[in-house]
Parts: sequence; C-alpha cells; structure tokens
Amino acid sequence: MKKIITLIAIVLLSSISFAQNGPKIEFKAKDNTIDYGTVTKKNDNGVRSFEFTNTGDAPLIISNVLSTCGCTVPTKPNEPIMPGKTGKIDIKYNMQAGPIRKTITVESNAVNYEGGRIPLKIKGDVIAE
Repeated sequence: MKKIITLIAIVLLSSISFAQNGPKIEFKAKDNTIDYGTVTKKNDNGVRSFEFTNTGDAPLIISNVLSTCGCTVPTKPNEPIMPGKTGKIDIKYNMQAGPIRKTITVESNAVNYEGGRIPLKIKGDVIAE
C-alpha cells in the first residue's frame, strides 16, 4: 500500500512540474494557415491577418516575424499582448501570378511552442488576368 501511495505522489508531483506558466499564443486560423483561395492581383490587395489570443498568464511579446522571401511582408504588434487579450500579425503578399506557398516564422516568448517559434503559412493561387 505504501508503494502505491508513493507512486501516486510521484506522478502528481511530476505532472505539476510539467505545467507551463507564462504567455501562450493561440491562433484563430486552423493549423496556423490562411488560404487565399484563387484570387487576381486586380481584385485583391494581398493583405491578410493572423489573429491570436494570449491564453497564458503573462504578457506575450512578439520579438520578430520573419518571412521566407521578399514577396511576403509581415507586420508585428509593437506592444506586449496582455493575458486574455488579442492581437494580430498582418501579412502582405505581392500577388504575383502563380501558386502561393509561403511560411512566416513568429519569434516570441510563448511557452506553448518550442523556443517560442511559431510557423504560420499562407497558401492559394494568384491567376493572371
């Protein structure tokens, strides 16, 4: 009986130590992906927003947002996002004809992603007019 109680105590203590405290980021976009669909440069300015919420218990700081090429320009929030508050990262794609398959990397202090690095993706097709 003592062994069972000891085992249960160890399991409970271990699970408590793995609980993550700090800022957590949750994006509204499914799989952190925005689908432009099929669009034309004439009818679309190429701007989309990744909306997110800080579901943690500390201020969320977005330190950097990196794009894989110059055709995608991200804009990050400059102020910390307080717990329970929302923010957005705007992405402007240059709308050149062809498929859109780009990854944007968000660097933050979020504890629910390894190293605070979150990959965001955009996809779609820009058709020539």
